[in-house]
Amino acid sequence: MLIIGIAGGTGSGKTTVVRKMIDKLPKDEVAVLSQDAYYKDNSHLPLEERLVINFDHPNSLEFELLIEHLKLLKKGESVKQPIYSYLTCTRAEKTTLIKPTEVVIVEGILILTNPELRKLFDIKVFVYADADDRLSRVIMRDIRERGRTVEKVLERYETTVKPMHEQFIEPSKKYANIIVPEGGRNTVGIDVLASIIEKNLKK
Repeated sequence: MLIIGIAGGTGSGKTTVVRKMIDKLPKDEVAVLSQDAYYKDNSHLPLEERLVINFDHPNSLEFELLIEHLKLLKKGESVKQPIYSYLTCTRAEKTTLIKPTEVVIVEGILILTNPELRKLFDIKVFVYADADDRLSRVIMRDIRERGRTVEKVLERYETTVKPMHEQFIEPSKKYANIIVPEGGRNTVGIDVLASIIEKNLKK
């Protein structure tokens, strides 16, 4: 099993890179674990407290569960990945069944910040994008998918997204084996990653 970690700032284009890579590969040979599924369940908190959670800090994640799931997949066992809602900031009762595959991609902004998790990655990738590009994508995504206003998005960007990026995410770039500038627009970088995976599948 080849395990690939793909990190990068919020709005850098990680998800696009992952989707385009999967499009180039055999459908049943690749599984994706999203960091976003492993945010801690906050159902014990009042809604007003949940809505101000700092999702860009490593403490917001249940890394232990993500690490456990990766280890189980390496052993050939299926896992039940949580389903997390940004609207309620809680986990759903349902889960997503992830079966062992030849390639597992782990995607998320903070995955390279955890030393134990990094040890499980055979290839570590950092998707880089200019801050202005990331901000424009965050505004569009949070309005469309998370029901936030422009004012709320900009406020969150200034108070949490930007400082957390500078404190945790950007420094984690030093652990990457491969850096992909311009996110999903970098077709050459995506082709290189896809070719590495294809070579592993042929072994």
